[in-house]
Amino acid sequence: MVLVVENLEGISLNKCVNLPTLSQIGSKGFCNLRLVDLIEASPTIMENFIQGKNLNNVKWLCLKKCMIRKLPSNLFYCLQLRVLDLAQCQSLEEILSSIGQLNALQELNLSQCSSLQELPTSIGQLNALQELNLSRCSSLQKLPTSIGQLNALQKLNLSRCSSLQKLPTSIGQLNALQELNLSRCSSLQELPLFDGSAKVRFVGLL
Repeated sequence: MVLVVENLEGISLNKCVNLPTLSQIGSKGFCNLRLVDLIEASPTIMENFIQGKNLNNVKWLCLKKCMIRKLPSNLFYCLQLRVLDLAQCQSLEEILSSIGQLNALQELNLSQCSSLQELPTSIGQLNALQELNLSRCSSLQKLPTSIGQLNALQKLNLSRCSSLQKLPTSIGQLNALQELNLSRCSSLQELPLFDGSAKVRFVGLL
């Protein structure tokens, strides 16, 4: 039996770890989706949901605590996406370069992705990104130079990135940056230099 839900704007499958499929909902039921909550959903559900549905209009997507090693490639066709929450995806090892296609993305949360070692160079293509949270990414060893191209970035949280030894000098080019949190970056050896036009008003070093 297929459910016809053509005006569905939000769906939450929070902790639906045993749900095998979403085939009961016809593909038209997802065309108007704006909000998607897949917190702790099973890898099968997450992949089935993202790969098999029309998510062109999704603006807020939460995959928090999902046990995934990399993001499904179809995710990067969500061109209206404003917020992507991947917090506590502790098995996540790779962010595909396709993430640079998310031109509308304003907030990216990768906090506590403890297996993530680096970000792709294409991260610098996220022209609308205002907030990037990498706190407690304990395996993160470096940031790409292209991070200096994030002209809209206002908040950058690197707190407790214990493997991070230095920051690219290009961070000093982030003229819109207002908050930079470097608290408990125990391996960090030097601080970035900002030019006179930078607006950084808070650097957390506690």
